[in-house]
Amino acid sequence: MIKIENLSKSFSKVKAVDNISFEVKEQETLVLLGTSGCGKTTLLKMINRLIEPTSGNIFINSQNILNRKPEELRRGIGYVLQNTGLFPHYTVAQNIAIVPQLLKSDKKKTENRTRELLAKLHLDKKYLNAYPNELSGGQQQRVGLARALVADPPVLLMDEPFGALDTVTRSKIQAEFKALDELKRKTIIMVTHDVQEAFELGDRVCLMDKGKIVQLGSPADLLFKPVNEFASTFLKDQRLLLEFKAIKPPPHPEGGTFELDGITLPSDANVWFLLERLKYTNAEYISILDKEHSEIGKLGFNDLMSVFYQHKKSYSHE
Repeated sequence: MIKIENLSKSFSKVKAVDNISFEVKEQETLVLLGTSGCGKTTLLKMINRLIEPTSGNIFINSQNILNRKPEELRRGIGYVLQNTGLFPHYTVAQNIAIVPQLLKSDKKKTENRTRELLAKLHLDKKYLNAYPNELSGGQQQRVGLARALVADPPVLLMDEPFGALDTVTRSKIQAEFKALDELKRKTIIMVTHDVQEAFELGDRVCLMDKGKIVQLGSPADLLFKPVNEFASTFLKDQRLLLEFKAIKPPPHPEGGTFELDGITLPSDANVWFLLERLKYTNAEYISILDKEHSEIGKLGFNDLMSVFYQHKKSYSHE
């Protein structure tokens, strides 16, 4: 869906992005991770031409974006900022409708789509006529996400989208983000400096340093197969928790899932998530269900710990 080819950006004598190449598959979430100043935000902004590259090419759906008008390109890409970027003198409804208005979309369809998104993002329709300063930080972030999604763009760019939120609100919105069906159909590139966030939300993680890619792979690849000392040291302080979050139980049958006390859990849940559910509910086990919702197995504390240590061992022998 997205192909970056030998991309560079220089500011005077400083190379903010230095000859980077990678691809992002359709409906994949790629997280750009690194310290402040490593070039991740500059890279993101070049993908929708808020910053023009010094050299290299960017392809979206096989089209070179440098051959398109920037304003037309941006209308087909959702963009979410850390500070939401909401217009303070516009209501929630007006903020969300900006891109559909530019695209001359049907007004009634836009209104219906706005209401649909608010419901999915757990925002009451009473907020449609509210102004940004009347909303909490978490509510503003949801509105910013709704604005990026309202025109149903295939590509979504997110620059530290949850960085301005407190820890509790941030955790809650991250969980909503993972569960939102709208986002499962998007190709997403997200920037963060938060390691936990990268591992929670990314299908793959691109670790950057000094304008270059250090390592690009699954969270488990970065943890268990670091390519150099920088990659290993970067994750060192949070390694054990990240390992629990990177390892998932073996796949159940296609269409199957997990269940605990009658509540369906995410089919791609990691070991840490499942251990937390057991702890908070004081349950003995989690049921493994097939696509007909018949129980075909159980996972208790010892089973999950066994999965964890077996996976660690298998990675060390690869």
